[in-house]
Amino acid sequence: MLVRTIRTPIYTRACATGISSLMHKRLMTIVATPASKPEVVLGDHEKVNHTAIENADNEFISDFMFSHPGYNKVDMDKVTPGHRPTKTITDWVAFFTMRCLRTSFDFFSGYKHAENVSEEEIKTAIAEGHPERYTLTSEQWLSRIVFLESIAGVPGSVAGFIRHLHSLRMLRRDKAFVETLLEEAYNERMHLLTFLQIGNPGWFARSLLYVGQGVFCNLFFAFYLISPKICHRFVGYLEEEAVLTYTRCLNDIDRGLIAGLDDYEVPDIAKRYWRMEDNASMRDLINYVRADEAKHAEVNHSFANLKLNGEDRNPFALKIEGVNKPQPSKGLETLRMQGWEREDLIV
Repeated sequence: MLVRTIRTPIYTRACATGISSLMHKRLMTIVATPASKPEVVLGDHEKVNHTAIENADNEFISDFMFSHPGYNKVDMDKVTPGHRPTKTITDWVAFFTMRCLRTSFDFFSGYKHAENVSEEEIKTAIAEGHPERYTLTSEQWLSRIVFLESIAGVPGSVAGFIRHLHSLRMLRRDKAFVETLLEEAYNERMHLLTFLQIGNPGWFARSLLYVGQGVFCNLFFAFYLISPKICHRFVGYLEEEAVLTYTRCLNDIDRGLIAGLDDYEVPDIAKRYWRMEDNASMRDLINYVRADEAKHAEVNHSFANLKLNGEDRNPFALKIEGVNKPQPSKGLETLRMQGWEREDLIV
């Protein structure tokens, strides 16, 4: 049985001034092995809650508060990266902010992918046993996913909390926005809980999570009070990047660049939540997660197109029968990742 401890490599990047920066600290410890039950391994500085890890899947099990709608594999395979063009100043502000965050995180985390690399070069790298020349290793992918999913659950929970308070304060219905926002936050948390069954963050990663979540949560809270539309557009663009990232991960798996990732057993919590087959692979899991992110992009871009002052209803919360034009749903049947325009919706 192989149990691997992640030591992300030190990346040296030359800045414009020629000064090199040393990146990448120890991020996490792998706690699951291929086709095995999660096992705890202590790194040099990590402290692991053994009981929490060992009993994560089988102690105090409760029903999921928000059941996953379920996806058809054909629909999931149709999901591709997309982008909603910036049409207004607020769109541009949201997109520019998102790009700054993405670029900064990619730089400091040493992110790379096999773009514009020929198949011949890839085959050579794989044959030599060094596919990491062009992409992240399986451990680095897990590190990145755990960090991003720990932040991704913030917008839905913060926006849902604010709208909940607004509904109480104004003594009126919220028209079902709260439910969808909290369901989104719950879904993102399920992503995190799933990948935590495979990788356990070390002290450095946990420190980054504390700081990152605290700063992002407070900033998002303040900006949502000022302009919910900008915040939903920002999240829509952020989810577009998530779809792109998971698509690259799937492509790297298919090209044989991520050795070992598809060998890990899918955690039981994921099989129950997404109602996956017992023989589901890690590729199947990532395909589900990508589809979820595409759905979040659709929801948030659509919300940014609506009147959020109480005039419009949440079009994702209720399926209307007997209409002669497509309408949003909780599934992927009518997915529009760039969002639904208000004139196309029954609100």
